[in-house]
Amino acid sequence: MRQFLCRMRTTLLVCSTLIQTPLAAADPSYDLVVYGGTAGGVVAAVQGARLGKRVVLIEPTKHLGGMTSGGLGATDIGNKAVIGGISREFYGRLGKHYADPKAWVFQKREQYKSYRQQSGEPEMWTFEPGVAEQELRRMLAETSAEIVQEERLDLTRGVRKHGARITEIVMESGRVFAGRMFIDATYEGDLMAKAGVSYHVGREANSTYGETLNGVQTANAVKHQFNKPIDPYRIPGDPTSGLLPGIHAGTPGREGEGDRRVQAYNFRMCLTDAPENRIPFPRPAQYEPARYELLLRYIQVGVWDAFCSNIPMPNRKSDCNNCGAFSTDFIGGSYDYPEADHTHREALVREHVEYQQGLMYFLANDSRVPEKIRLEVGTWGLCKDEFTETGGWPHQIYMREARRMVTDAVMTQHHCQGREVVEDPVGMAAYTMDSHNVQRYAKDGRVYNEGDVQVGGFPPYPISFRAIVPREAECDNLLVPVCLAASHIAYGSIRMEPVFMVLGQSSATAAALAIDGDLPIQRVPYADLQDRLLRDRQILERDTR
Repeated sequence: MRQFLCRMRTTLLVCSTLIQTPLAAADPSYDLVVYGGTAGGVVAAVQGARLGKRVVLIEPTKHLGGMTSGGLGATDIGNKAVIGGISREFYGRLGKHYADPKAWVFQKREQYKSYRQQSGEPEMWTFEPGVAEQELRRMLAETSAEIVQEERLDLTRGVRKHGARITEIVMESGRVFAGRMFIDATYEGDLMAKAGVSYHVGREANSTYGETLNGVQTANAVKHQFNKPIDPYRIPGDPTSGLLPGIHAGTPGREGEGDRRVQAYNFRMCLTDAPENRIPFPRPAQYEPARYELLLRYIQVGVWDAFCSNIPMPNRKSDCNNCGAFSTDFIGGSYDYPEADHTHREALVREHVEYQQGLMYFLANDSRVPEKIRLEVGTWGLCKDEFTETGGWPHQIYMREARRMVTDAVMTQHHCQGREVVEDPVGMAAYTMDSHNVQRYAKDGRVYNEGDVQVGGFPPYPISFRAIVPREAECDNLLVPVCLAASHIAYGSIRMEPVFMVLGQSSATAAALAIDGDLPIQRVPYADLQDRLLRDRQILERDTR
């Protein structure tokens, strides 16, 4: 386990603190500096280079693609018709990959079935992590974009500005990157924050934007809930014995009230049931069976739903996500992550690894777990041919939200549900407003989860250009396509990988226009941006084909 942890870098783990070195001279200046090699960042770099700009993509880890290559192969979309541009091109390239019989190693193409795929679609919306990263790297290789990896923003001295304009960003190694325009395409929003841009962490109160699904939600948190009463105490019936691990003391807060809590993170495990490719679930070094006592009690009263989201991927693999009241989501483990320094984040990610690995080991091996469940879980394991540097464990933790920018146009529940419609769209979202659970608490001798809200039933809606740029007085040459301006509940709809790719392309397009016109990013004429986006096959209006 120790060797495994030491191989995990940056967003996952780093085993030693990077040595602070004197600042070096800046690299040759770039037109566009993209920080964060998420799928949205990759697409931004590709688009910037295609528009003739000198682009550098800086990624702190060894991998590109973020969650798209980090285990989230079951693409969450809502309506495929509103995914255009390079984002759709990417899924089309995956389609061509899987059209080749040689791509099918552990099963034949005709044996693979998924409700997320429609017959005759040229795109592939379900895919293996390694294939996704391979295609993203190929897209970059076809451009002039420079790729710099294993360079991480210095959180103390990382951004140099002249007035409202970023001039350079500084890495922990001392390496300096100068540019005319910058894009923060990370899940954390570190560049945005260090540039002095306003942001929010946690849930706003419903009163902030006149919403109904924000803040503390006990009445609406009916999904992934304990469907039978479970005693929360270490000794059943004895409050003096203390609460079981994972349950916090105190009330959840007032309904609709804001807090600094962040919805749960987990890892989207890529699993396989092919014996020749399967690695049994490892026992983590800090394995504590008591952490799963609450789940055991739930199983013992007849509820088994912790493994119900194991979605088939090609080659007898799966994308395994959280499901049920007690599953892979580490509820309560994400609160400090958004604003933590790198060292603290590494410790938090290590806790998530140990929690989730311990959960899977427990379900597959603990003799108290019914044999039927142990056999079901034990049929699966990590993949020998995925995430090979970390023993089959994903390199990217699933940060469902971290920082969210606050600017002149904040996307809210009203936009999702069509009561407000923006006039400057740069892409569309189409997914249910979806927040995972935020906390677990005890009340009247039983345990509850709080915060899982899933409300849909609305058509695709446009995302504002103003939601991906800061206020001009704060920073006039930065775009933020991932940690964009959205309330907690609206972000739950927008935060899908295809949408981040769409917004990455739109961000790079706007940056190129700002460079050409020598303009602050906020003053790019929307008509010019709209025209270029449409020429590049972005979809900006509702299309419900």
